[in-house]
Amino acid sequence: MNQVHVDSFQDASAALRHPDLAQCMYDAGAVVMDQVLLSLHGEAHRVRRLLEFRVFRKNFFAYYEHEVFPPTLEATLAPYLAAGRANLIEFGYRVTINLTADFAGIDRPARTSEETELLFRLVKTFSEGATLVHSKRDRAEVEGEVRAALDVLRTKFLQPSIARRMALLDRLAAGEIDEGALPRDVLTVLLRNEDKIDLPPDVLLREMAFYLQAGSHSTANSMVHALHEIFRWCDAHPEDKARVRDDLLYLQRCVHESLRLHPASPVAWRRPTCPVRLSSGDTAGDADRIVIDLAAANRDRSIFGDDADQFNPARVLPPGVFPYGMTFGTGIHACLGRDLDGGVIARDNVDPATHQYGLVTLLISALIRAGARPVPNDPPTADPGTVRQNWGRYPVEFVT
Repeated sequence: MNQVHVDSFQDASAALRHPDLAQCMYDAGAVVMDQVLLSLHGEAHRVRRLLEFRVFRKNFFAYYEHEVFPPTLEATLAPYLAAGRANLIEFGYRVTINLTADFAGIDRPARTSEETELLFRLVKTFSEGATLVHSKRDRAEVEGEVRAALDVLRTKFLQPSIARRMALLDRLAAGEIDEGALPRDVLTVLLRNEDKIDLPPDVLLREMAFYLQAGSHSTANSMVHALHEIFRWCDAHPEDKARVRDDLLYLQRCVHESLRLHPASPVAWRRPTCPVRLSSGDTAGDADRIVIDLAAANRDRSIFGDDADQFNPARVLPPGVFPYGMTFGTGIHACLGRDLDGGVIARDNVDPATHQYGLVTLLISALIRAGARPVPNDPPTADPGTVRQNWGRYPVEFVT
């Protein structure tokens, strides 16, 4: 098998949009990623994406950001404030896990800290399984842990969630309730349209695990990367500390700049479904692999300037280029949760009071306003279990 590398911004964009290049990044993590939305290609992907996209509308994200997220954030942050410090990785997972479960369709009937803790452990395991291609651990050991976690998700969470939704759908069919009584989540959409797609129970289970880990894992890591960059920026530019604290639009620009520098996945892999010729001039056959270097594309100096490797929230971009670059992908596999995490890109006439900033910006704003800062003599450490550039531990203290 030959590998064809793509690393310029324009060529990466073209490759991500190429209809004859299928996703293959997560083949190694098939234990949790086999036949989930992200791994599908062609008609099967189109049909399922169209169904699930019914959940991911802008008004849905705005509702979550303005109505659901604030009380969840306040409740999750409170014990860390009381303790005076937090590990940002742990905090990030915990604050997003319940929100991710909500739009996936995983009920938590008890709503206890023990229930959240169990879901937290499951999601961490699913994240390890999904990113097995970059893991430093024994593959068989990780796969065994993922299978055990899937069994717990099935019996503890998914089966009761399915039963409740099927009962509601029966009541809807009988005219006892209207549409507004149905949960607005991916699981409900899939159950309601199961006659239109091929979704065996094991695939449905993995689809729910995929949504849980993708939402929590990427959001938590993006938040920590962005806060780290902001801490360093404010150390070098102390005149911006007040602006970072008080101007959400500026803070969102900081988040977008960090997202550009730290894509959740540094590369994307594609497998040709037939012989193809790329915009770079390279050719590849169905036995080859296309490696799209998203990290390099996001630092393409012809697009982002001579300081493309640096964090600069004042960066001026060419027309049509997103400030976060290729981090959320593009084309048919673009991330459905882009606006939930990153918010909507602000235009010149934006109203700050109604603008959608994204969960990462709101998380960081809450932490900064609470006085979060790195703990002296206790530096953050990298995640030792993966070759991805993720933090494994990032301690902060709250100083007011």
